[in-house]
Amino acid sequence: MRRLRATYEVLAREAAKFGIVGGVAFVVNTGTFNLLRFAGPDHVGVLHGKPLTANVIGVVVSTVVAWLGNRLWTFRHRRRASAPRELLLFAVMNAAGLAISLACLGFTYYVLDLRGAVATNVSANVVGLVLGTLFRWWAYRRFVFTTELAEEGWDVPPASRAPQVDDVRGGQARPGSPAAR
Repeated sequence: MRRLRATYEVLAREAAKFGIVGGVAFVVNTGTFNLLRFAGPDHVGVLHGKPLTANVIGVVVSTVVAWLGNRLWTFRHRRRASAPRELLLFAVMNAAGLAISLACLGFTYYVLDLRGAVATNVSANVVGLVLGTLFRWWAYRRFVFTTELAEEGWDVPPASRAPQVDDVRGGQARPGSPAAR
């Protein structure tokens, strides 16, 4: 029971942080998308007739924001040693999430011929985002942020494989860790 509770606490903490980072990335993505499509005279932006391009640009900008937030906060206790490799994997998983969002948007825009602001935002930024987010949550934990601090020499109790905020901040050694001895 103790191990199950500790696992649940780690997952709940990660899910909450993932949601906050995702919320910030959502605002960046949606803001960029709408700015490119609708910011201009008569609500016609520079990429008004190119919603897929506007969506790709929004996703690329928000991907950088999300990677930084997830690497430095959400999954800081689960990092790969190589930041460039981690970023590459993160980008690949986001590309798959983007493909899910683009499929939803493309279906709405080109197949259903629904081209208004509400329809394109719902398909790309609600339906596509939810499906893509579920995929990304699974993929980040499975492929991107996989190395536990315990594997990097931290003395982490087996019941809770995740350190608290104070454990890895400010250069302080975790009590009982090799660095503190």
